[in-house]
Formats: sequence, C-alpha cells, structure tokens
Amino acid sequence: MNSETRFENTLNKDSALPYYKDISYREAGKFEETRFEKIHNVIFKSSDYASVIIAREIATLIKEKQSKQESCVLGLATGSSPIKVYEELVRLHKEEELSFANVVTFNLDEYYPMGKSDMQSYHYFMFEHLFDHIDILPENIHIPNGAIPQEDLHQYCIDYELKINSFGGLDFQLLGIGRTGHIGFNEPGSHYNSVTRSITLDHLTRSDAASSFFGIDNVPKRAITMGIGTIKKAKRIVIMAWGHKKADIVKQTIEGKVSAIIPATYLQYHANTTFILDQEASEELTRIKTPWLVGPCRWNQKLKSKAIIWLSYEVQKPILKLTDKDYNDHGMSSLLAEEGSSYDLNIKMFNTLQHTITGWPGGKPKADDSNRPERNVPHKKRILILSPHPDDDVISMGGTFHRLIEQEHTVHIAYQTSGNIAVSDEEAIKYAEVIKNIEPEIESSNKVNDILIDLKMKQKDTIDSIDVRSLKGLIRRHESMGATRFLGLPDAYVHFLDLPFYETGTAKKKPYAKDDIAAMVKIIKKIKPHQIFAAGDLADPHGTHKVCLDVLFKALEDLKEEDFIKDCWVWLYRGAWHEWDIHDIEMAVPLSPDEVLKKRKAIFFHQSQKDGVMFQGDDSREFWVRAEERNQQTAKKYHQLGLANYAAIEAFKRYHF
Repeated sequence: MNSETRFENTLNKDSALPYYKDISYREAGKFEETRFEKIHNVIFKSSDYASVIIAREIATLIKEKQSKQESCVLGLATGSSPIKVYEELVRLHKEEELSFANVVTFNLDEYYPMGKSDMQSYHYFMFEHLFDHIDILPENIHIPNGAIPQEDLHQYCIDYELKINSFGGLDFQLLGIGRTGHIGFNEPGSHYNSVTRSITLDHLTRSDAASSFFGIDNVPKRAITMGIGTIKKAKRIVIMAWGHKKADIVKQTIEGKVSAIIPATYLQYHANTTFILDQEASEELTRIKTPWLVGPCRWNQKLKSKAIIWLSYEVQKPILKLTDKDYNDHGMSSLLAEEGSSYDLNIKMFNTLQHTITGWPGGKPKADDSNRPERNVPHKKRILILSPHPDDDVISMGGTFHRLIEQEHTVHIAYQTSGNIAVSDEEAIKYAEVIKNIEPEIESSNKVNDILIDLKMKQKDTIDSIDVRSLKGLIRRHESMGATRFLGLPDAYVHFLDLPFYETGTAKKKPYAKDDIAAMVKIIKKIKPHQIFAAGDLADPHGTHKVCLDVLFKALEDLKEEDFIKDCWVWLYRGAWHEWDIHDIEMAVPLSPDEVLKKRKAIFFHQSQKDGVMFQGDDSREFWVRAEERNQQTAKKYHQLGLANYAAIEAFKRYHF
C-alpha cells in the first residue's frame, strides 16, 4: 500500500478526523507512515507554507461551526512557531472576511509572575499577533493571568480548567514543542492526567527564552500552564516544529516510547493529532535520515552520497574500505545491486568528496574546473560577502574571506544589520565614558552625558533610546572594520546596510519589508558580483539569519532578469550554531594552522561579543571556540572518510536560484 492510499484510508475510516478533507496536507506536504512512527506527521519544505495550511484548517473549522451556529473553541500557543499561522488568520479575516465572532480562545500558558503589559508576556504576544486584528469578542479571550497573587494562584488554575470545561472542552488545540519535549509548559515529569497548574520551568526552556528577556537571568522560573490531561481532551491537535534544533526531540516524540520524561509523547495516545514539520525539523526521523532502513529507495545521487557517508561512519571504515557485506548488512543491498559492486560505489563517492575540496574558493586561474566546485573564469571575481550580524563573516568563513583577498579577488563585505541589540549596557557605558574623558569639552559631550544617564538609569525591560542604539551600532561597526582591516580589506569595500527590520531595540524583529529588499537589491546591483556568500544558518536564536536570507532570496528574485545575475553563484555558509552535513557540502575550503590562528584573531576584534555574549543560545563556549572546534570537526569527518587530514575546513553549499 502506498503512502497516498494509506492517507486516504486514514481519512475515511475514522470520523474523529473531520477536518482533513478541507485542507491539502497530502498534496502540499510529504506524508508517509513507517513502522517507526507512532504519531501522524506531514513534512513541508517551508514552515511559512505549512503555517498557511494550518490556518486553513482552523478557518474551515470556524466556518463549519458558524454554519451550525455553534461556538468554536480554540486552544492557542505562543512563541515563534505559530506566528505565521496567526498572520494568515489575520489575512483571512481582512481579505476574505473570515469572522471570529463565534470563536472562544484559551491560551496554553503564561510566565509567572508576569504583567499583561510586559513585552515578554503571552498576553502582549497574542494581542500583538492576533487579537488586535480580528473581530473576536473580548469576553471570549482567555489567557492565564501571570499577575495573580500567589495566595490565589491555586484556585485561579482550578477556575481556568473549569472555564474550559464549561465550553465543552477544546475543539482544536494548536501546539509547539520545546526542546525538553514540553507542550504548553508541561515540563519533563508532568503527569498524563495533569490539569491547569503552576509549574517550575526547566533550565533548557529558560535558556531558549533568554534572547527575548535579554539574558537567562531575567527569564521567570515559573509559569502557569494547561495540563496534559487538559490538552489530550481536545478533539483535534496540531503540533508544529520548525528548524533543526527541534529535530532530535521530534524523533523522540514520534518514534520513541511514551514517557513522562518527554511529555509530548503522550500525544501518541491521542486519536486525532498531526505533527506538522519543516524539512529541518524532520531530518532525524528514520524515514528521512536513513530511508534505506525503512524500505525500498529511489537512489538518486544525493541519496547515494548520504547513504555511503552514513555507512562509512556507521562501520567506522574509510569509504574505500567498505565491502559488499557492509552494504548488505545495513539495508543498502538495492544500491549495491544497482551499481554492481562496492568497489565502484566507493570510488565514485570518494572522488565526489575529493572534488568538493579546494584551496581556491573563487576558482583556480587557468586550471581545469570540470571537477572543481567553482569556475575558473573570470580569474579575478567581484565577490560580495553578506553577514547578518557584524561578526558572522569572520566567525563562519574568516579563513575563506582572507583567502579570497589573498588571491586578489575584489571582495566586498556587507553587514546586513547593525547588531546593536547584542551590545551590553556595560560595554556601551565603557565606550561612552572613554569618549567623554578623551575630549570633555567637545560639542557632543551633552549627547554623551545623555547616553550615560540613559544607560545608568535604565530599568529592566526598557528599550534603548535611539542614541544608545546608535552608540551600540557604532561599537559593532568599528569592531567589524578592525577585523576587515586585519584581513587586508580596504575600508572602501566595507558596507553597512542597517536593514530596517532589525531596528526595534528588542530581540523581536519586524517582518522584512520593501525597504529591506531595496537595500539588498541596491548593493547587489552596485557590485554586480560573480559570487555571493551568505549565511544559510537558520538556528540563530533570535531569527535574524532567516530574515536576512529571505531578504536576499527576494532580492535575487527581483534581479533575475539582470544580465549580471545570470553569472552569479550563491554560496551559503552556516553560523556559530550548526554545520552542513558532509553529504550537503559542495565546497570545502581547508585551512592551515596559521590560517586558523588568523581567523581567531579576526574574531577577537569583536570585543563586545567576547566573555559573556548576550545571545549565544544554550552553548556556553565563546564564538571563536565554537567556530574553531566546528571547523576542526569538519576536517576530522573528512579524514575519517579517507580524505586528507587538514587542520580545519570551512564548508559551503551552493544555492541554485
């Protein structure tokens, strides 16, 4: 039985699945059940598109209830995962007249203590992203109150539970999943029949929220949450997971045993739950990571590369030493039958990997480029390096950056955002005091005094003034120029785009707009690059990388008819959080020990980002340590496959547009 037939049978056999028929999960996403999976799931290429499909299901349910003159009771989630769902619901209301007059909502959770007007509160979030833009009745909105006095909290939670029950329970529950496996704020250890209550937050949950609170020390340690028992009574549950950071917990939830250690696994007992995933969140699922262990495969070149590299690591042998038995014993007999012998497979794979390695990232002049990742013409290229923050360039590709300059290409660097939010108040005070003490009588001293007063009197959760943000941006700007000068790049080739979407003064950014795209189009048209290097790392804790990449892709789309753009190749690097898998790498630039040291020194110019970075995620290492160890690990992986033993390797994947 193929996956589509299984899906149709799922639709028809169970009346508990009433809403699938009006949406296009099967057509829009990748759906396939395997013996490993215990929760129905659908995979989409894009989280944005998946969010639209989810919103359509919710809209269909609302309309069905309206036709019966019934209330539609929705359980709603917060965080970054549902934002696009809410955007689409708002669009459906404004452009397609979807009414929310019959909708009753109950939010999953809220930090405690937390005032409704605090920017980090889920009350603030819901009105900002949804309730202020639709026609829902105010009395139908229910969000846990994080300002309830401690002595009243227990009864408040009981009353919240009773209120949900008074509406007959939830018709639809929207969920995200935390990296601890929590749903709502039901942390590891939560009971299957738990109800609305207060709970202590796990350290990892607080770490993931740290960017929104300007550091983990400011994240509340407690929360109010609906219970597992409350959630599982919902008639329909959709749970979203976006990005590779969720991949491990998604696999454990969908394929693992039901356990209180991973509360989301309780959803295996729910008859009408669907996991909606993007490709990165699905990459650890057995059918995605190692599909040859699931069933027959269509062996294209990408899958062959993935499988052979996996096999080499699995049996701990270099590629050229893999045997027919290794292939047969690990579910790859069909590949062996297709190719004829392990010898032929091994040679082809070894050569493919060998051809990704180059010391000439801009192309080697007058050399045969048929087996090289880059073209040899023109010999001297115009190159644009894009850096989302003012240090991503040297952290992620500092060695390649220096190599391109040394090989006499015309290299430009464009810093896409100011990075001002990542400068601590203490660092800004230090610089302001230096300015004041150097020339106390200069005309700008009043402004410096005002900045110092702003910084020293600043209250918790207060947005920096424009002058303070300007100073912090200047700090990042001049640190960047120190690094680029060290690498040998003239100041004239350094550009600061200061994309407007970033300039909110908070970790939460605006959606990108026409001004952002226009700035990107302008710099690309000015340089007319043969190569663009851009950050393809979407694991950045506050989303700037993704927005910057989306802006680039939109600019390239707008420029696609330009003659110069047809000869432009785009290479994506990854940031401080994650590296490309070996089978995805299309250009590997080896670094000597001296180049590793030079890269480290270039990173050191970003002094404000050393010794306690504000947005480093849950990794306590400094960025230069992460980058160095990551590059060394990539080189080690190549060596384990039987390739040369380099000190370090920076990796890139080509984006075809």
